[in-house]
Amino acid sequence: MNRVHDRWHVSPAEAITLQEELAGRVVRADRLGTVRKVSGIDVAFSENGRIARAAAVVLAFPGLEVRDYAVVQIKTSFPYIPGLLAFREAPATLAALSRLSLKPDLLLCDGQGIAHPRRFGFASHIGLVTGIPSIGVAKTRFIGEHRAPPARRGAWVPLMDGRDCIGAVLRTCSGVKPVYVSIGHRVSLETAIEYVMACTTRYRLPETTRWAHRLAGAHELTLEDVPKRSPAPV
Repeated sequence: MNRVHDRWHVSPAEAITLQEELAGRVVRADRLGTVRKVSGIDVAFSENGRIARAAAVVLAFPGLEVRDYAVVQIKTSFPYIPGLLAFREAPATLAALSRLSLKPDLLLCDGQGIAHPRRFGFASHIGLVTGIPSIGVAKTRFIGEHRAPPARRGAWVPLMDGRDCIGAVLRTCSGVKPVYVSIGHRVSLETAIEYVMACTTRYRLPETTRWAHRLAGAHELTLEDVPKRSPAPV
């Protein structure tokens, strides 16, 4: 990891300046090789936000069988400030990623990529620090405007911030709320949409996110609790 990117013990003002400096280093084109392992990452908090529990899970691609996971708990050192979540969540996330036995080829992050006021959300920050191609898959909109996407599975519309397309509002399942997909690092938006759909089965969220969320919130979970294969899309 490049230590220039790995600065977490900063003030909120310094964090904003750092985001502005690093946003220009985000690669918005496809710079990924063959993807055989996809990873989901999620962070949960306890003790009134004082403890961060991060989970990283690796799934085989395209089969989506769980192959590896790691869970880490550490004390938080940065306050909850919208737009600066990487400085609160990244230390635990990076610790979990470092404990994986299998290195993922692609990260699907539960958060924003360039769909961010400074075009440098959590998914972009993690991608830049690790050098692993990354995608932001958020459950809610942070910034931007859009029209409603068609109700069918796979339909999407652009998420716009003024004249800038900063992401896609993607219907992963017919008739359910869409998710907000954005470039993290080293992946184009069109490719990001393709991988999110390929990692989504019968539920709204990708299997990477669902397993990472379950692991981050579980007290004890072993691979014996994990099915060998995820359900097929409907």
